[in-house]
Amino acid sequence: MNETLLAELAARIKDWGRELGFQQIGITDCQLEEHGERLRAWLAAGHHGDMEWMGAHGEKRWRPDLLEPGTLRAISVRLDYLPPDTEPVRVLKEPGKAYVSRYATGRDYHKLIRKRLAQLAQKIDSYCAEHGIAAAGRAFTDSAPVMERALAEKAGLGWIGKNCMVINSGAGSWFFLGEIYTNLALPVDGSSEPNQCGDCSACLKVCPTDAFVDPYQLDARRCISYLTIENKGAIPEEFREPMGNRVFGCDDCQIICPWNKFASPTAERDFHPRHGLDDGELLTLFGWSEEEFLRNTEGSAIRRIGHERWQRNLAVALGNAEPQAEILQALEDSLPDATPLVAEHIEWALARLRSGRRRKRKIKRVT
Repeated sequence: MNETLLAELAARIKDWGRELGFQQIGITDCQLEEHGERLRAWLAAGHHGDMEWMGAHGEKRWRPDLLEPGTLRAISVRLDYLPPDTEPVRVLKEPGKAYVSRYATGRDYHKLIRKRLAQLAQKIDSYCAEHGIAAAGRAFTDSAPVMERALAEKAGLGWIGKNCMVINSGAGSWFFLGEIYTNLALPVDGSSEPNQCGDCSACLKVCPTDAFVDPYQLDARRCISYLTIENKGAIPEEFREPMGNRVFGCDDCQIICPWNKFASPTAERDFHPRHGLDDGELLTLFGWSEEEFLRNTEGSAIRRIGHERWQRNLAVALGNAEPQAEILQALEDSLPDATPLVAEHIEWALARLRSGRRRKRKIKRVT
């Protein structure tokens, strides 16, 4: 295959990607065996909790050619999502407010990125058809067993930090990732971002539930994002107080990261907050009927947890709020019609508020 044409195509892919709104595009090979070993060890330790899908596809995660036969390269892209002026620290400090992870305050990113990746893939196909190159590929957006962070790191988009996020020295970590697998032997970029976490351990120390086993190792079972989103059952009592007012996800390890001083607010209107979800009142959100929940979360990543788990999370947050009469009344009024799952958390919240116990900042791991 003509190397000159492939080099020209690689350059065009980056130009096309930027035209489509991606902040950065990198190309890498698919040698991920080292990351596969780490994944196996993580799964063996049970740190994935109930996310059985993390181990369901075996080597396909670190062997892209098994997932998509013929794959030689991965095109990795990043798209910034931090909404402007959402004041995450202020919201976290107000116990009557609901904190929603900033990636979820706007529209769901999957459709937007998938559409743009499809457009990029179409441009690649057109170029290849024009030059008689046999091309095959597939686009992904958190939609298949793809090791997104590992590929992004290898493609030079950043390094995987101690908080397990991809960090870019010029853009922080508030961005989404997407990929295109291709059979084209495009020139690779290599890693241009060495790990720059250094001696910093701010993200490990700030975690409300002490979810980091070690630097670069997260026990998802202790992570508030897992507990409020992936977890389908009751939230273990030991984590309810440290959750504070976080009702969907947690951004603490990003908020504290020094590299995020370089993050820029997104220009994507779809990622800007909707329905006041960046600054919502706990009581208002808890009062949403299922119909209101479905209407107000249409096109949002929040909808995937459903109304029941939404109420579960909000009940915990209300239990960590100030013991005001209206909060007690709202919890008591909702109890008769609550599902068993939600009722358990309402009862916990009522007991906590009536006892006058103060909210704890975080808990420490018992060893």
